[in-house]
Amino acid sequence: MKFLAITLIIHAPDPVTGVRKPTSERFREVIDNALLAEELGFDGFGVGERHERPFISSSPPVVLSHVAALTSRIRLFTAVTTLSLLDPVRAYEDYATLDHLSGGRLDLIIGKGNGTAQRELFQVTPEDQWDRNAEGYELFRRLWRQDKVTASPRFRPELTEAEVWPRPLQRPVRVWHGSATSRESVDLAARYGDPLFSANVTHAIEPYAELIRHYRERWEHHGHDPALAVVGAGTAGHHTARTSQEAIAAYRPVFEGHLAFQKQLGVEPVFPTLEDFVERSSALIGSPQQVIEKVHRYHEQFGHTVLHLHADAGGLTDAQHRDSLELFQSDVAPVLRRDIPDPPFAWAPVLAGPSAAGATVPVPAAASVSSAG
Repeated sequence: MKFLAITLIIHAPDPVTGVRKPTSERFREVIDNALLAEELGFDGFGVGERHERPFISSSPPVVLSHVAALTSRIRLFTAVTTLSLLDPVRAYEDYATLDHLSGGRLDLIIGKGNGTAQRELFQVTPEDQWDRNAEGYELFRRLWRQDKVTASPRFRPELTEAEVWPRPLQRPVRVWHGSATSRESVDLAARYGDPLFSANVTHAIEPYAELIRHYRERWEHHGHDPALAVVGAGTAGHHTARTSQEAIAAYRPVFEGHLAFQKQLGVEPVFPTLEDFVERSSALIGSPQQVIEKVHRYHEQFGHTVLHLHADAGGLTDAQHRDSLELFQSDVAPVLRRDIPDPPFAWAPVLAGPSAAGATVPVPAAASVSSAG
């Protein structure tokens, strides 16, 4: 199993202290968390994309380029790239550039995104957002694979033998499809033989498990090998401590802060108590053994081989957050890596043809799977 640390770069008051950090300090915190993730042995670090309050994650390529310059091993993920809002040509240029700057460490998770404010900002409607997402991905996919592209899309000007530079380093970049509740993203992933990343953070397990079953059904319908279907899954929260009592005590103020914020907004909480949240949500809060057992329970339903944790402290103190991630990596991750297989594709860059230095870069043995992405 592989492990990612992901941030949406929420810029809101701390749920416990009520203090909101300055913007520059919040970005510095994101970079520090990326460096911590690499130091502790996480396999990937992801940055979301949102264009509305309370997020400041409107430019993942910029943030991930900075992370790329300061790291050497960890893979870089978008979580998610909102292709329904973007010009796929411009998105391709940004991410092909980032792929080179990172030495081929880029994976994309794409999705339509959500939120009324950002749809209005980009003049995208609920009725056309799915079509925009599918069209954007199909054009993005062609740009990554073809030296010249001719296309007549609905949502951007047509292309005639268009050359878009730079040409990519990875051939091609791997693209995952992020899905929370929608079959459209699942169907798109299955059609193209791409991996699926289930958001799995808002509700109990059932609707996410149903979508993943649908993904596997559609995967086989499109003629793909069932053994090569890949699923990643998120978590609603995380705190690993030596004992369950320590974990619950440390996380309770965080949960109560979030609960108060939901009530302030008039939102009915899905999980009204911390005990219910720990039991029924995807949150991993407890002792190392409890966390291991819960991941296994979810794996029985999802069959996932990639798991993400929150990169941010999110109301925990910095010391609690670091101790929790260290304990996860020392006592939890090794067991899950042993018990649950990795995805059936190379985690290293998928390179082909001459490198920048003129040498031939070998294609990893599993690159044929990655090339579907």
